[in-house]
Amino acid sequence: MSSEFRLLFVCLGNICRSPAAEGVMRHFVEENGLASSVHIDSAGTAGWHTGKRADERMRAAALARGYDLASRARQLKAEDLLSFDLVLVMDEENLRDARALDPQSLYTEKVKLFCDFCTDHSERQVPDPYYGGEEGFEKVLDLLEDGCRNLITFVKRPRV
Repeated sequence: MSSEFRLLFVCLGNICRSPAAEGVMRHFVEENGLASSVHIDSAGTAGWHTGKRADERMRAAALARGYDLASRARQLKAEDLLSFDLVLVMDEENLRDARALDPQSLYTEKVKLFCDFCTDHSERQVPDPYYGGEEGFEKVLDLLEDGCRNLITFVKRPRV
């Protein structure tokens, strides 16, 4: 790869799904020797949790699978759509909110649903586990592992 690939994961508050996606992808990137060529970040469409760590239930579920969720929540900005090569949102609401930051539709092609990269699961959206039980966090991690495995192949592709 000739230059760094910049990847952003987005959910609502940036305390469950997107920081988990960031942690899972960071793990896969390191396993594949790509840490110096892939930049990974996460953000939320809402700024309620800015500066906070990921939800403790999400951190615990991720740690049980070997993923460290060390990031701090931040809010998605319009500039992110310019500076990242791929922006993966967790659900349709996040997609709508992210695209609202792009009124001229300049970055439509790089803002996609995360589940577009899943092949072992048929879900179209990563469900928000915040108000559910422990099984919701496990389901999120199952989807993230599926999609991130396929993302590794995507980021390895030669860029023009």
